[in-house]
This record gives sequence, structure tokens and C-alpha cells, in this order.
Amino acid sequence: MKIYYIGILKNETKPATELAVEKDLSSFSRFTRTNYGEFMTLFSKTVAERTKPGQRQDVEEQDKTFHAYARTEGICGIIISDKDYPALVAHQVLSKCVDEFLTQHPRSSFTGATPQPLSYPQLKEYIVKYQDPHAADSIMKIQRELDETKIVLHKTIESVLERGEKIDTLVEKSNDLSSQSRMFYTQAKKQNSCCVVM
Repeated sequence: MKIYYIGILKNETKPATELAVEKDLSSFSRFTRTNYGEFMTLFSKTVAERTKPGQRQDVEEQDKTFHAYARTEGICGIIISDKDYPALVAHQVLSKCVDEFLTQHPRSSFTGATPQPLSYPQLKEYIVKYQDPHAADSIMKIQRELDETKIVLHKTIESVLERGEKIDTLVEKSNDLSSQSRMFYTQAKKQNSCCVVM
């Protein structure tokens, strides 16, 4: 999973203009990086121009996906990723970037006919940080933690089941269990063995 481009573009007039952009072209040959960067800029502008205010969309081109989120303030956030990058995560990152950008740069800072690029240094941090989608998506992070816990839980249950006879011996020898608890264990074991379908 890879993010190649994160950009904030002014899209209320054509052609769209890049206001703040960060690219990671390290996976391309150094001889073709400039070309890839130019194509990413061109396609990002095209997608931004065709994304209506309030709309989110994903546009696939060859092995890349353009995730777009346009706001009514006249800007559009674009992330270009490979096709394996989760769209939900890309849109969460876009929401965060666009919200932060608008907090730092009100609409008046980019309303001129030819707006100049604006400082948004967090993009450099985000393009590195969010290469791992788990860093961005709290839902994915929680799911991963739950999956890991489930694996540990299965291992524990399996290890207990493998030594079932030892548990029986432990119950018989234990001084901590009352006769009623021992009887409960024996009855529960009988009930469970009746219900096992082979």
C-alpha cells in the first residue's frame, strides 16, 4: 500500500491550482520521477475540477486511485494511492488535511486570480505517517488489536483443551474447591460431552 501524492487544490475556477502539495516518488526510477510527478499534477487538477463541492469520489487510472474530497470553500483534497490502499482511510486523511488547511488558511488567502502555493508543512509528515493505513484509521487499528487478541485467546483455549486430562486431575486434587464445585465441574463436563456432535 502506497500514497504517492497528497494535495490541496483550488477547484472553483479552471484550471485547478495546487495550493499545497507533497509527493513521494521514491518508488519510481529517478529518470522517470519528474514525468510521474507532472502526470500526477495534471490528473489531480482534472479530478479536482470534476469533483463538485461536498462530493467525495474515487477515480481509478491504471494501477492508481485518485481519492477526492471537494469542499464548498472552493478547494479539493486529492490523494493518489495504489489500488490496495483502503479508500475509507484515504478519505479520513483527506478530511483531516482539508479541515486543517482551512483552519490555517481561510478562503481569503487563496481567492486571487492566480493563487500562490501556501505553506502547509504537515503534508510532508502525513505522506510519511499515513503510508501505513493503520496509523490513520482508528477503526482498522482497533480491528487489528482485536484480531491479535483473538489469536492469543484461541491459543490459550487450544492449549487448555489439549491438556484436558490435567484439568480433571487438578480439580480432583484441589483443596480450594468445595465438593459442590467439584460436582458442578463433573456435571458440566458430562453435559458438554453429551452436546458434542461428531
